[in-house]
Amino acid sequence: MLLSAGAASVAFGQREPNHYFHSSRLPPGTIGPSQLLRGGALAGYFQPVEIRGPEGLEVSVAVEGQFDSPQPAPATFGMLIGPVYRLKITRIPRNEGFEVYPTIEVINRLYPPPGLENHFPIPVHFTLEELELALSGRLVTRVIYLEDPQSALPVPDTLEEQRYYEVRCDADPLKAADRLGRPVAIMRMGSRTPEVDSQSQRFLFHCPPLAKLDRPAPLPALRSGIEEVQPPVPRLDRSR
Repeated sequence: MLLSAGAASVAFGQREPNHYFHSSRLPPGTIGPSQLLRGGALAGYFQPVEIRGPEGLEVSVAVEGQFDSPQPAPATFGMLIGPVYRLKITRIPRNEGFEVYPTIEVINRLYPPPGLENHFPIPVHFTLEELELALSGRLVTRVIYLEDPQSALPVPDTLEEQRYYEVRCDADPLKAADRLGRPVAIMRMGSRTPEVDSQSQRFLFHCPPLAKLDRPAPLPALRSGIEEVQPPVPRLDRSR
């Protein structure tokens, strides 16, 4: 079980114990809808989610009863908060011909500056180690969280790698992520093969609406170094 964040900290002070209503062991699709009951700008919002993985990896999402055309990772999609999305991961390095079918449940959203939503997606990284664990029959649960700025370590992030913490099998990664920040998504992955029922579509979780997003143009680079002191702006002489 893994915790992921753009940056993370293992050090956090003691605080009053919380009584959690949710656990990562609940069936997919249980936590997200309950978040919508709290209100706020969650319902109907397509949260950008970026899928990353080893070079050559391809990902497709269940849409309208079937898996869409595979896209090379990284790929970005807009996912609603609450529903569960079924993915198909193929072209796994060292495991050609094998595939896994993880799920992603977005349980909260990010609040980037207006107009820059696609520049700040929730990152979901699939490591080769995780993929091979799933192929061997293990269940992998990854909770992605937005870390608490008060306890975050000043460590730079890279697009190629997502730092994570591994928790014990008897621990709940959702609770651990809540102590470190604000959980925003849950990825679950095992070795289960699809048993698609054309009537119920239970395996595909009824294919919730999906927004396909193009990768945005890079933001202008910030200037480095110390800025020069600008001359003061002349003031009007009000003595007359």
